[in-house]
Amino acid sequence: MARRQKEEKQDEVQHDQILRELYLKELRTQKLYTQYHVNPLRKDRFLNLIHHAAQGPRKKYPETQTESQEIGWNADPLVNPARDDHRLNHHRVYQDITLYKAKMWSLGEDDRHK
Repeated sequence: MARRQKEEKQDEVQHDQILRELYLKELRTQKLYTQYHVNPLRKDRFLNLIHHAAQGPRKKYPETQTESQEIGWNADPLVNPARDDHRLNHHRVYQDITLYKAKMWSLGEDDRHK
């Protein structure tokens, strides 16, 4: 009963002072570590884990792990991209009239009749 009366008599200032003392006491006992090292007994396992994490998903797993990975998982082209196959490659071919018009457009002239 006496303890409850004592707690009720504390005002905000006293309560803040107690919290401040607790905070400062915690700061004195804590130590911040900024330099880390690898356990020499588990160094090989740690390095293997790091190298495994650095690999791409296609090297890590034989199949996709998520639905999103299915897109682009097999990125090999379905058809051989031969440059000389005209069915797939439509290169820009210049004739006399197209060279003339390309030169006009590069100079900034409009093709409207004035």
